Amino acid sequence: MAKGKRKELFEYDAKILIALGEAINRNVKIHNWLLKNGYPELAAFAAALQADEAAFTWLMTHGFNHLAAFCNAVDNDEQAKSWLIQHKFNFLLALLDAIEENPQAMAWLRKHDLKIFVVIVQKIKELKDQQHRDYSDYHSIHF
Repeated sequence: MAKGKRKELFEYDAKILIALGEAINRNVKIHNWLLKNGYPELAAFAAALQADEAAFTWLMTHGFNHLAAFCNAVDNDEQAKSWLIQHKFNFLLALLDAIEENPQAMAWLRKHDLKIFVVIVQKIKELKDQQHRDYSDYHSIHF
C-alpha cells in the first residue's frame, strides 16, 4: 500500500479481516503472513493493540495514523478519540463504541451485516481485558 493512503478497515477483503482477527489473538503464523503478503499495516495494527511500541511507531510513520489513534483510543486516550472524531473516522469510532459495550454500536454492526467486525471487536475486547488483568496482577509483571 502506498505511504499516506488511509485505507479504512471495511475496505479489506473478508479473508484478510479474518487474518487480522487471528493476528489480534497473537497467532504468530498469521501475523507473519500479513507481513509477507502486502498487509504490514494490519500486522502492525494487531501488534500495536498488543502494546508493541515499535508497531505503533511504524503505523505513525507510514501514514496509518488512524489505526494508531484507534489503538490509543481503545486504551481510553481521549485525545486519540478526539483525533478520530476530528478526522471523521466514523467507522473506527463505531468499533470503539462497540468495544466499550455500547449496545447500539453492536446492533449497528449486526444490522449492516458486518459480522466479521463483531468478531474483531470481541477479540480486541478480550485482548484488552486480558491486558488489564495482567497489569493488575503483580505476579505477571516482568521486572
